Amino acid sequence: MRSHELTLGRSFGVVFDHGDDFYTALADFCRTHNLRQGYIPSFIAGFSSVDIVGTCDKLDNPAAPVWTRVHLTNVEAFGGGGTLAYDPETDTVLPHIHIAVGLKEQSATGYTSHLLAATVQFLTEMLVIEVTSPSMTRRPQPDLFDVPLLRFD
Repeated sequence: MRSHELTLGRSFGVVFDHGDDFYTALADFCRTHNLRQGYIPSFIAGFSSVDIVGTCDKLDNPAAPVWTRVHLTNVEAFGGGGTLAYDPETDTVLPHIHIAVGLKEQSATGYTSHLLAATVQFLTEMLVIEVTSPSMTRRPQPDLFDVPLLRFD
């Protein structure tokens, strides 16, 4: 277990527009406000399409991470939250976000997983809380299938 006291900075309300690519709009927001790290306590969204981590195939190693995606359309989403870490080598923010989605035309049948891609349908509303210290980075953990884990530097 790792922990570190966080020093919080600015708080933002962010509204994404219909048709926005979710991760492109999030990156634009971070760049515009010079936000390098933080957390997203939760968010609500409608997505015309969404890709989340998942598979219908039998797993060769159930202890290993799943790297494939499931594509869904016309969903309502509740973002369970996420973190934003900074990668100084690429000068980019690396989001890690999980969501629960319901398929609107299938009685809101639900899926929950790691968000890979999404296109906004009607709205996405979120709060973003900046962390000013310590530095938050995400580095692959070689003994855990190279899963990029959050680090406090």
